[in-house]
Amino acid sequence: MNLQLSPELKRFVDQQVKVGRFSSTEEVVQAGLARLMLDPEPEALSPAEAKDIHVSIEQMSRGEVTDWKDHSADARKRFAL
Repeated sequence: MNLQLSPELKRFVDQQVKVGRFSSTEEVVQAGLARLMLDPEPEALSPAEAKDIHVSIEQMSRGEVTDWKDHSADARKRFAL
């Protein structure tokens, strides 16, 4: 199989091999495809999950967002993490 990658993806693949995470380009691509096979299809979202995502997008568009650092600090206090 002959595969063409965008420059960004090629750099990512090359870096993964360079740092020793994978031994070859083929190994990186195989790992990516294996991961893709395990991820749920977008159609696999339940109606409740799709609704929650929609509500979240609406909240973000209205500027109703919480910085992760603030949320994390609050959770640590509440649950003594």
